Amino acid sequence: MPVVVQALFPVFTLILLGYFLNRVQFPGGDFWHQAERFTYYVLFPVMLVFKLGQARLPPSAYTDIAILICSMLLAMTLVLVLAQWFWKWPGAVFSSVYQGAIRFNSYVGLAAGGMLLGDDGLSLTAISVAVMVPLLNLLCIVMFSLVSSQDKVRFAPLMKAIVTNPLIVGSVIGVLWSFFEVGFHPLLAGILAPLSNLALPMGLMTVGAGLHLKALSGASVPFLVSSVLKLFAFPVMAAGLAMLLGIEGLLVQVIVLLAALPTATSAYILARQLGGDAPLMAGIISGQTLLAMISIPLMLAFLW
Repeated sequence: MPVVVQALFPVFTLILLGYFLNRVQFPGGDFWHQAERFTYYVLFPVMLVFKLGQARLPPSAYTDIAILICSMLLAMTLVLVLAQWFWKWPGAVFSSVYQGAIRFNSYVGLAAGGMLLGDDGLSLTAISVAVMVPLLNLLCIVMFSLVSSQDKVRFAPLMKAIVTNPLIVGSVIGVLWSFFEVGFHPLLAGILAPLSNLALPMGLMTVGAGLHLKALSGASVPFLVSSVLKLFAFPVMAAGLAMLLGIEGLLVQVIVLLAALPTATSAYILARQLGGDAPLMAGIISGQTLLAMISIPLMLAFLW
């Protein structure tokens, strides 16, 4: 069994386990919704602080990450604008296509980065996530404001949500912890380590529990365009830009992995809040998550 497939097998098995447990209503009640909140607000921030706090990355790594990510997002935005010029979708449809083609599932990314690339890869993945999340939210908000038929999009509450995003807060604290070489006392590490170890499996199962496969019944051209761009074109674009910029090594592997991920589950919430096509968004999220079980190993085998 190829190394990439072997490393990713547990990731997607846990996603499917979460879907199955939710389908049979186990443990029942509001468990999976609350588990997602606990993972998002507690487990993942703790993991980011603990893992990044132990990382020792050269300052040049942060510059390379920022340059490469900005180049990727701008290039894909241009491609999506051209796609909209060709297909001329209604604003609500295009906003969902845009989110589906450019956002990524950070739970899957962090889990896959750690399993495939070890602690150094997980640290680079976490820093890349911290850079990408606010930029992606800003781009999506701007796109909604340009194409939405709703009243003017309110930036202030959305900006507050970005600044207080637990993944960003955890990453910033972790980077500062590493920069000042604070270290972790054994007593503190004894608390953070088991919580950190719980984050990825719980996060992946909540991704599975949140899948809505019935939404795939309305699969259409917007779904196909969004999925092809996200799962196949974006990682190729990322690898090409890294080559043009002279960036190589572990960072390229991390960026290609992030580009190959299915779109974020939180895209559905943004679509519903800002007037996007929420049913289409649900279909894109669920469909891409399933397709990624095949596309990610293929793209990594081809581009790594």
